[in-house]
Amino acid sequence: MATDKSTNNTNVTRNAKNTTNNKTEERDNALRKVGTSAAAGADTAPDADRATTPRHARVGHGDSDPPPFDSSAETPACTPEVWDDGLIARRVTEGATEPESLVETRHPGTQPVTSLAYDGPLRSRLDALRELVGLSRTRLDSRTLAEAGRVLDEATARRKLSGEHTVVAIAGATGSGKSQLFNALAGVAISETGVRRPTTAAPITCSWSDGAASLIDRLGIPGRLRRRPVQSPEAEAQLRGLVLVDLPDHDSAAVQHREQVDRILKLVDAVIWVVDPEKYADAMLHERYLRPMAGHSEVMIIALNQIDRLPGEATDQVLCDLRRLLDEDGIALGEHGEPGATVLALSALTGDGVGELREVLGQFVSQRRVAARRIAADLDSAADRLLPVYATGRRTGLSEEARDEFSARLADAVGATAAGEAAERAWLRNANRACGTPWLRLWRWYQGRGELSTGQLTLRTQADEEATARQRVEQAVRTVSERASAGLPAPWAQAVREAAVRGSQGLPEALDDLAARAGLPPGRPPRPGWWPAAVLAQASMTILQVVGGLWLVGQIAGLLAPNLAVPVLLMLAGIVGGPLVEWSCRMGARGPARRYGQEAERRLREAAAGCGRARVLDPLAAELLRYREVREQYVRVTRAGTAVG
Repeated sequence: MATDKSTNNTNVTRNAKNTTNNKTEERDNALRKVGTSAAAGADTAPDADRATTPRHARVGHGDSDPPPFDSSAETPACTPEVWDDGLIARRVTEGATEPESLVETRHPGTQPVTSLAYDGPLRSRLDALRELVGLSRTRLDSRTLAEAGRVLDEATARRKLSGEHTVVAIAGATGSGKSQLFNALAGVAISETGVRRPTTAAPITCSWSDGAASLIDRLGIPGRLRRRPVQSPEAEAQLRGLVLVDLPDHDSAAVQHREQVDRILKLVDAVIWVVDPEKYADAMLHERYLRPMAGHSEVMIIALNQIDRLPGEATDQVLCDLRRLLDEDGIALGEHGEPGATVLALSALTGDGVGELREVLGQFVSQRRVAARRIAADLDSAADRLLPVYATGRRTGLSEEARDEFSARLADAVGATAAGEAAERAWLRNANRACGTPWLRLWRWYQGRGELSTGQLTLRTQADEEATARQRVEQAVRTVSERASAGLPAPWAQAVREAAVRGSQGLPEALDDLAARAGLPPGRPPRPGWWPAAVLAQASMTILQVVGGLWLVGQIAGLLAPNLAVPVLLMLAGIVGGPLVEWSCRMGARGPARRYGQEAERRLREAAAGCGRARVLDPLAAELLRYREVREQYVRVTRAGTAVG
């Protein structure tokens, strides 16, 4: 049947060419009479006439000018019974029937098309991806986010266009017969076929209904390559809303052909991959196209063409091997009612299996959900590519143990323990000054006055201590940043480390200033309530010693009556009582001194922890919080149950 139709089309084309040569003068006269006004009148024909007569005008730009006349051009007819010379003038001069043309038209007054509508889950996923890209722009490079941005742009652009049309591309390798299948679906020879390779040099579209001009404009296909199929009520009802695109060969030797294929495949709603028995296992097809598009299985049809060349049961064997290869590519096959790609065996030459393909395409256009499924599949693909930068499968975050260890390291670097011990010693020293014997205090003052120092050793020790403290701070920052970035994807781990480095700048100096301000409080340490009594007791012991000593001196000088017992007892009481009072005060001061030192150490530790928290931990927490936010958005993009049904 397909052979008879091809022969009829050839005969009609030959007759058209002969008739064109005979009626050149008649057409020229008609063109002079009618001009552009006749063209405008033809384009505004009533809807009733358009339902029974073919159309002829360019679509996509609303042009009503007639196409330029070329006497050597051969325009194939849509039906064998009607001759068409492709001229508007003939429609005007011949009042019978308007000749049918392959060029699509968009008539004035056509009802506005309904834009594509996404359901709630898909809109939620798109919003999540948009939020994800916005939160990640300062953390990820533009190349990483390029695919996600493209998906958002294409989803926005597709949503503004017709939701009543489904754009399906026919793609295949050289010699696979995709143009022949394109013509078989259209019912007329639209796309050129032949043995010369590559045959299809530019994409050609065929639309089964009006209103698809903006969709075709988006594909970048000019008006001269836009066609209409044979006017058939059955085909019109079954495929109404279908926009079929015949692509150049994806393995063409011409680079621009492959570039056109790659560009248009990203814009169409569904794809028919046409393979033949010889190259169905071609590595280029599977590695460059099918395997990367495995997630788009629900919007793919794999058609094994040219089965008329296979003898006996070879078709089933090739189909079985083709399904095996598709399964290895990760493409889900839509068998037994499960969602997935449709695999068909057909022959565009004999027409076997073409009707089944028409039914599948009819389901595509009738459901009007293929475009949304394509966007959902693009979302899945973009999410899979972003998986390494948003998820590693490891636990992330900064534990309280790591925070406490960082604060402890800063406290050690600032010398909180040493400061507490110094405060305790200062308390005890103050206690000794207040409660110690005058003679011991005088001796200590003399020793301290006699120890002269040049200060060189002290300065060198201080410099060494500062260098050691700086190293401790750097080590503490490095350790906490490594723990905070553990388990994070590489870009976010790098951002965490950079935040830690920025926070560590000036941290040692800030800690030094903090130690100077938050160390020992100004003035003397506070004294307990019993200290005045201890001072009075120590003064009494001193007075006893002085009185006993003066009494003995007076007796020795003969000024007083000799009586050694009393002055000796007074002196012994003062000599023994003074150290005893000092020892008692020292024992009683240990507890308060220890608490005073601990309080000083606590203040310094809290101050160091606050400084480290403000400069390092808070920026780290902000980066981790941002990562958790983008991770939540990523989960929204990839969450289960959001696939378009």
